[in-house]
Amino acid sequence: MLETLRLGGNGRVFNVGKLEWVSHLSRLKEVDLSFTNLSNANDWSQVISHLPLLQKLNLRDCDLPSISSSSLSLANSSTSLTYLDLSDNNLPSSAIYPWLFNVSSNLVSLDLSSNQLKGPIPEAFGNMKAIQELYLSDNLLVLAENQVRGDSGLNEIGKLPDFSVLDLGYNLLNGSVSKSFGQLSKLHVLRLAGNSFDGDVISEAHFSNFTNLQVLDLSYSSLTLKFNTGWIPPFQLSQIKLCSCKLGPRFPDWLRTQMDVRPGLEYLEISASEISDSLPYWFRDSLYGLDFINMSFNQISGTFLNKSIPVRYLDLSSNNFSGPFPSFSSLFLESINLSRNKFTGSVSRICNIKVLELLDLSNNLFSGLVPDCLKRLWSLTALNLADNSFTGSLPSSLGFLTPLEMLSLRGNKFSGELPSSIQNCTKLKFLDLSDNELSGEVPMWIGQRLSRLVFLSLQRNQFRGRIPDQLCGLKYLQILDLSVNKISDTIPPCINNFTSMAEKLSLDRRIEHHLSDEWLFVAFIRFRYVDEALFTWKETKQRYPQLGLLLAIDLSCNKLTGEIPEELNYLQELVALNLSRNFLTGKIPQKIGHLRQLESFDPSSFSHNRGLCGSPVSPNCSMVEPPPSKPAVGGEEDCDEFMKWFYTGMGLGFAVGFWGFCSVVFFKRSWRQSYYRYLDNAKDWVYVSFVLLKARLVRRTKALST
Repeated sequence: MLETLRLGGNGRVFNVGKLEWVSHLSRLKEVDLSFTNLSNANDWSQVISHLPLLQKLNLRDCDLPSISSSSLSLANSSTSLTYLDLSDNNLPSSAIYPWLFNVSSNLVSLDLSSNQLKGPIPEAFGNMKAIQELYLSDNLLVLAENQVRGDSGLNEIGKLPDFSVLDLGYNLLNGSVSKSFGQLSKLHVLRLAGNSFDGDVISEAHFSNFTNLQVLDLSYSSLTLKFNTGWIPPFQLSQIKLCSCKLGPRFPDWLRTQMDVRPGLEYLEISASEISDSLPYWFRDSLYGLDFINMSFNQISGTFLNKSIPVRYLDLSSNNFSGPFPSFSSLFLESINLSRNKFTGSVSRICNIKVLELLDLSNNLFSGLVPDCLKRLWSLTALNLADNSFTGSLPSSLGFLTPLEMLSLRGNKFSGELPSSIQNCTKLKFLDLSDNELSGEVPMWIGQRLSRLVFLSLQRNQFRGRIPDQLCGLKYLQILDLSVNKISDTIPPCINNFTSMAEKLSLDRRIEHHLSDEWLFVAFIRFRYVDEALFTWKETKQRYPQLGLLLAIDLSCNKLTGEIPEELNYLQELVALNLSRNFLTGKIPQKIGHLRQLESFDPSSFSHNRGLCGSPVSPNCSMVEPPPSKPAVGGEEDCDEFMKWFYTGMGLGFAVGFWGFCSVVFFKRSWRQSYYRYLDNAKDWVYVSFVLLKARLVRRTKALST
């Protein structure tokens, strides 16, 4: 007789329909239908009640229908069920509580996370005498006034003899954290992350009875942790997740007690915790056993001289760390993020690493050549070396990084032509090579082989020749920036093949890289890395992760000739267009100004093309001056000055940024609101620049006339 039925984990491939057939398999002890479509199985609760031997039931993310009152009357109490997972089904409290508390007599593990449970935590959970693990995260639960005082639901749960896992993360809990949590002396896992406790202070008293605690997650809960100097916790944690809690300004010394014991701490996340201190010596001496460290977005200083780091995940971004690139004792790493620090010198030590998925060294003081050993890092999906002082040619071993989805080398001193080996990186979505000294023609293979590109910036280099027609094959492209180069010839008419700009599509708004794993009791995303477009106004760059709203073409400051192709009219979703500072001629296609999304149909988008006429540059084409027989006086300096004017006029410049986040961060901002705030702060610069630019234009006009 069949005892185990597993059809789950298939991404809703199966549409099971009614479940009446399952009730005939009366010897079943384990059923796993997770991730199947059970939206029509309104008999699911009745069927379960007819399986007298059933011990484990997994119906996660099945789109379960609510339980009707008639179904409830037919359901018998189950005494064998010990494991129940109904998470990710959007079930309301009214639909699940009556049935649940009728089958709960022997439940050991219950997962109701990611549903629509509302209101206070029911006292009936305290009647589940066998319960050990309770997952209620990602719901709409609140603490009633009596629960804040510790008189009810949580108090009843605290009396359960073997209760070991409490997950209330990402609900609507607020107020103060009751010290009644301390009664849960058998707890191994406590998760209150993602609630709002209004700056409540957590002290030693809250943890006095937690002798068995192994996992503590208070991230994003608006809590302040304030412990007396020299406090020795009664627990030994394997995971500490305190992202965005206030721990500083001193580096918390109680962490030493968690790191000095073997086996000890494996996972440490204290990012954005207001620490402004130097890294204590004991921390560098106690790294053994740590697998994950995230101390990003603090003001921690120090070096890792002569210290080998054993971790697989390391995020030290946005701090004040200095010194050379650290050495790593493990050859098999997954993520290194050292961005926005003061690290210096060579990065030759990356040649000692064999496996790595993400490497971000951006915004540091690294210099010298990038070693041509990247073949060893064959598993990289994201590589960011932006805004350093690297020199020399791009290493040809970049072509061995075939899983690569994002490559940013922006803001260095790389020179020479693009190695053709990069065309092997066919999974690239982001390619930012701007602000370097690269030369040669724009390769045809970018359009032929890198067909998944969403973002392409070659801005401010020495590229020459024409824009290859093959570039028009980038149908997913949302941002194209070839500005400030020496590109000549005409704009290819096939530009209307940029499908993302021509049609209203559901676009990638965030390009993210998740490194996930299952750790101890809880499966979760361990690390998230987000690619972000940046706006450039004047000399200020601002991150903008919502890429789907940015559809832009910037070809300014080149040597383009001929007429603006009528095919631009088909780019109905285009938001920003800059063709200024070229040698374009003819009448500006007037339909461009009728594009619904376009924010930049003004003279700055087309200026300094002496042969262009028509709105918005001139009232009509009879007033246009003939194009000059030789290039206008001025060069890249003038283009740089003009770029400030252009971005002040329309608010858009482009680059790619990368940001390592805490485990879960969502960042949204209206670029238009930010732009208007920027303009308020730019009035003085605009006035002074106007006077200087006017004087310069007068001198230039006199020079041309002579």
